[in-house]
Amino acid sequence: MSSEEISNNRKMARQNGIVQPLLTDLYQITMAYAYWKSGKVDDVAVFDLFFRTNPFHGEFTIFAGLEECLKFLENFHYSDSDIEYLRQTLPDNIEPEFFAYLKDLTCRDVKLSAIEEGSVVFPRVPLLRVEGPLIITQLLETTLLTLVNFASLMATNAARYRMVAGKNVSLLEFGLRRAQGPDGGLSASKYAYIGGFDGTSNVLAGKMFDIPVKGTHAHSFVTSFSSLADAGCGRLPHATTRAPRDLPALAAAWRRRVSAVIDISTDEASDGELAALISYAIAFPTGFLALVDTYDVKRYNFQGLTTRHQPPPDSTGYNSNCGTNGSRPNSPSIHSTYGCSTVERTLRSGLLNFCAVALALNDCGYRAVGIRIDSGDLAYLSVLARETFEQVGQAFDLPWFNTLTIVASNDINEETILSLNEQGHKIDCFGIGTHLVTCQRQPALGCVYKLVEINGQPRIKLSQDVGKVTIPGHKEAYRLFGADGHALIDLLQRSSETPPQVGQKVLCRHPFQESKRAYVIPSKVESLFRVCWKDGKIQVPLKPLSEVRQRVQESLRTLRQDIKRNLNPTPYKVAVSDDLYSFIHDLWLQNAPIGELS
Repeated sequence: MSSEEISNNRKMARQNGIVQPLLTDLYQITMAYAYWKSGKVDDVAVFDLFFRTNPFHGEFTIFAGLEECLKFLENFHYSDSDIEYLRQTLPDNIEPEFFAYLKDLTCRDVKLSAIEEGSVVFPRVPLLRVEGPLIITQLLETTLLTLVNFASLMATNAARYRMVAGKNVSLLEFGLRRAQGPDGGLSASKYAYIGGFDGTSNVLAGKMFDIPVKGTHAHSFVTSFSSLADAGCGRLPHATTRAPRDLPALAAAWRRRVSAVIDISTDEASDGELAALISYAIAFPTGFLALVDTYDVKRYNFQGLTTRHQPPPDSTGYNSNCGTNGSRPNSPSIHSTYGCSTVERTLRSGLLNFCAVALALNDCGYRAVGIRIDSGDLAYLSVLARETFEQVGQAFDLPWFNTLTIVASNDINEETILSLNEQGHKIDCFGIGTHLVTCQRQPALGCVYKLVEINGQPRIKLSQDVGKVTIPGHKEAYRLFGADGHALIDLLQRSSETPPQVGQKVLCRHPFQESKRAYVIPSKVESLFRVCWKDGKIQVPLKPLSEVRQRVQESLRTLRQDIKRNLNPTPYKVAVSDDLYSFIHDLWLQNAPIGELS
């Protein structure tokens, strides 16, 4: 793909046709009319967009969706058909002049400040600060929330998978077929990549966002072949000499030789599976990665297997080395339920046939990529596969065979990967779908959009639930770093205050608990807000996804490990300045009703 095509694709990716002014809740437009009728056209408001709790029982969140928000502001305009639809939908008493007002409405008078996309963020710290005419800033609410909520949730989910998998294991997003509709699937692919995934099976996402696209074949491809005759003529030109080679004959001969090495009879291997793998190898000789767990074999016992091939049962009859679909060690496994059929078919048919085709490809000057396992005890099967590859590589003096890629899929989640890590798996790549793209552990982030100032006067939302009380006024946000270089605390303060300085003591207070306070002497101070939209123009360069993806990992490295850990993470502190603390509580007292006892 040329640089011009990539540039055009990125431009296309930033202009999602679904994102338009009517992608909103009706009450935003009815409020706009009520504001207009009340003569509040010239009122100036400040809104904060933030969330109250980190997702997935964790202590950090990844901010994503900013680029889409900026493009939404850039393209905000009610079309003629939008206005006509609103005329038909709203009550008959709406004055015609209001529709003329909407028709001319743009975001040229809006100012948006935001944290850099891809940064780690925390509860109560505004992700976006939106300033401008009350009516237009109100109309932006729902769309900005929908653009930030799912994007940030997906990027956070992906980042958590990246952390538990480790930096040496590849992660592929396989979730399009399980996502919440086509736009949800496309967004999931985009923000999974930002969060740390290495590629996607989603071809459109690859085109639009320049994400590496990966994929192999399904079980249906294998089951469509019945016998070796289905492989056709099976001719494959040699990689260098271009002389035609008979791949089926080579594979059949290699299957006999491999079966002797790993002590497995060829009688139980599926000829239809071998034909399928031969055909796929002919189609993709430089990218041969095969699914190896399609067929059950003729019998289901381990009498013919060596000790190396037997999963060791514990005293309960379960395999103590198991753990799939989120199970932990010593939990019931696929073996106890199905008599180890997955190990049988993978070893006796799938692995044997794969090795035979891979060695036949080698005779033709090509190297196979590896295998995918889509069911069963993934830890045990990966170890078995790696041992088989090493045994075959040693027997035929092919060192590269030892490092063939092992891909695992099958409803994998965070708990699955943690369990597999404990069991010493040999998996090189995880393909993850349902749990990633649907964020099954928590389906929504819960960002809110709250008015904090109107015409220069602060506004506070009070609630019996202290967690829902807003922090009023126009604020700035700073990240203070400790002597070890890690982020120590996020500090909110009034915009009129002097920013915190390196080496100077700062009093940091919990916004609502008087006794929680601490002095901090920062070794580094980072101002979190940047003006991203002003005077009708985007004020920051729009970075390619690869750079936003890199920003995520850089930002995560600024957090201590105990904050990022999966189990019982340490909460990261968000504080307010002493001045802002007093301001909040004075305003609280002014607005809270005084009770009466009788």
